[in-house]
Amino acid sequence: MQTHKPLRSSRMLRYGLAGCFMAAHMAYASPFLRCEVTYAGSTQVVHATPVAEPYEVVPVDIAERFLFKVVMSATRGKLDHVLIYTYLQQEPRPVLLQEAKYFSPFKPSRHAVLLTGEQHIYGGPIERELMYRCWLGGIKP
Repeated sequence: MQTHKPLRSSRMLRYGLAGCFMAAHMAYASPFLRCEVTYAGSTQVVHATPVAEPYEVVPVDIAERFLFKVVMSATRGKLDHVLIYTYLQQEPRPVLLQEAKYFSPFKPSRHAVLLTGEQHIYGGPIERELMYRCWLGGIKP
């Protein structure tokens, strides 16, 4: 019987360590971006996660005045970059007003941290104002 105790103890230790690893891994979700986009006193929340095909990301319509697009790219679970595009909607096609680029390395954090600061974008003949700020979270160490 004494020969089984060390085996049981080592098995318990191994499962205990595996459980700790799983808990630590689960505490860091996959990378995500949460943006608050405000135009004319109305705020929309835009969520983004890494995509396999950046050209398939559809921009979010903001009050039929602006388009807001976030592209996140990751390799093997590590975030490579975040690209944020803001367009003015006009004929015959939208006009790019701002392209913001953020590249790795990103500071590891379970909780979302402010990435962009507050941005003010102006466009059109009467200089309409779009404001946004984005928080980045789920970055693994």
